[in-house]
Amino acid sequence: MAQKPLRLLACGDVEGKFDVLFNRVRAIQKKSGNFDLLLCVGNFFGSTPSAEWEEYKTGIKKAPIQTYVLGANSKETVEYFQDADGCELAENITYLGRKGVFTGTSGLQIVYLSGTESLNELVPGYSFSPKDVSSLRTMLCSASQFKGVDILLTSPWPKDVGNFGNSSGEVDTKKCGSALVSSLAVVLKPRYHFAALEKTYYERLPYRNHIVLQENAQHATRFIALANVGNPDKKKYLYAFSIIPMKLMDAAELVKQPPDVTENPYRKSGKDTTIGKQTPAPEEESACQFFFDLNEKQGRKRSSTGRDGKSSPHPKQPCKPPQPPGSCWFCLASPEVEKHLVVSVGTHVIPVPLSCCATDDIKDAFISQAQEQQIELLEIPEHSDIKQIAQPGAAYFYVELDTGEKLFHRIKKNFPLQFGREVLASEAILNIPDKSDWRQCQISKEEEETLARRFRKDFEPFDFTLDN
Repeated sequence: MAQKPLRLLACGDVEGKFDVLFNRVRAIQKKSGNFDLLLCVGNFFGSTPSAEWEEYKTGIKKAPIQTYVLGANSKETVEYFQDADGCELAENITYLGRKGVFTGTSGLQIVYLSGTESLNELVPGYSFSPKDVSSLRTMLCSASQFKGVDILLTSPWPKDVGNFGNSSGEVDTKKCGSALVSSLAVVLKPRYHFAALEKTYYERLPYRNHIVLQENAQHATRFIALANVGNPDKKKYLYAFSIIPMKLMDAAELVKQPPDVTENPYRKSGKDTTIGKQTPAPEEESACQFFFDLNEKQGRKRSSTGRDGKSSPHPKQPCKPPQPPGSCWFCLASPEVEKHLVVSVGTHVIPVPLSCCATDDIKDAFISQAQEQQIELLEIPEHSDIKQIAQPGAAYFYVELDTGEKLFHRIKKNFPLQFGREVLASEAILNIPDKSDWRQCQISKEEEETLARRFRKDFEPFDFTLDN
């Protein structure tokens, strides 16, 4: 028998407008049926005493649904939260506590962190510290089978959440938000993360929690920021969703990636945020990369003290710039490069007019040719960052279509150098198979210079290297 999903509601800053919130919840439940829980992030209480709250506190009024709230974000509201470990504030309204994990009878796991970020030595009662975040991480991630949590509740946004994603509107996520919350989201991998405080609604595109082609697939995360209750601009402050606890889900179903999934916003060029897991910077590669002979074994790296860690009797000499062998046709430092063919110095590309071909035809041509030559050409998500898939210095073949679709092959050995050219020249695309071998396309140097000048002039409006 399939597990029945839980039906939950999440809410932004209530700010003491309890009647507005609960009347709205009643209307939703009347129309759509009952929900299991209401989760409130941001400021639950307003900055001034509320007569409305007294009615709920004394039992005159009652919340229509089991409601869980986060704690204070300012000194004005600390008085409402007497027990740091959580307590019942009124019938059906429960304060979760400063930080911790709430696990329901269904197995749903909710991690909560109350307050705003503080880096001060003395942390006020309405804030959290690096130590609080570290203890949460240790509590959860120490388990060997830890895969992530179902829901993360914080009041502040995570800093940098907008990276690689859709626009966050007027909120600058590079300046706004908490770096500590970002670091927590990196390691906890919540399926849903709710926040508030910015008085706006922002549903970010889902992001992945693994590095494509380097790590096993993991579930995606959805970050949703909610506006304040009863705001005059009618921005969304209630979010309804259904969820099956991840502990009860089939593994394959859990890691299915949404079609609009993006890179992890907190991972920059292979590195996580400050408090997240750090990835050592790759060693600097030679200025010239060669993809021709991939069978030759790489030599062992030596320490700076000498061969295999042994000290050298000779003083260390300054490194000379790498000297490319003469056989490199594409490296400008090579003495044999034909510089009269250079139009612009940038990434090595093959410009080809394809207006006569449908994108699907081009994609199919690459895939079918790859299958014929037993080349594993993988389709990667449109929002993938190639820098996070291919490590610096690694050899790879990459196709990006005008639809945003991307094809990728990690080169190991015996990769045909002319593969891209062969596909483009094939009957399925340009139908000039005689041009698939560059040796059949040789012309005089004078003709090459004329064509290069003509193309340089035509390409000038699109040459990003000329931008100031």
